[in-house]
Amino acid sequence: MIKISVYKNAEGKIIGFNSLGHAGYADSGQDIVCAAVSALIINTVNSIEHFTTDTFDLKQNQKKGQIDFRIVSELSNESNLLLNSLFLGLQGIAEDYGQKYINLV
Repeated sequence: MIKISVYKNAEGKIIGFNSLGHAGYADSGQDIVCAAVSALIINTVNSIEHFTTDTFDLKQNQKKGQIDFRIVSELSNESNLLLNSLFLGLQGIAEDYGQKYINLV
């Protein structure tokens, strides 16, 4: 299962996340849930890096299937939109495939 923990600031806005694990929906290389989650997360991080001036911390452990991302500067409107869009997509995956494969905390 992929467990995704959300980081929020004092205003309740999403400023990052920790994603840990593998979905286990199918064998490695065939897992559409893992692929969908990975695509959303990687695109969000890349978009924040390329389209905003926000600074962030990023830690990855491919073996564990872990990505830890956190905005460390003031949250821009653009990053706010991108992070909210990420979680909208992740919620859709969780609704379609169930908490057996992805759990949003």
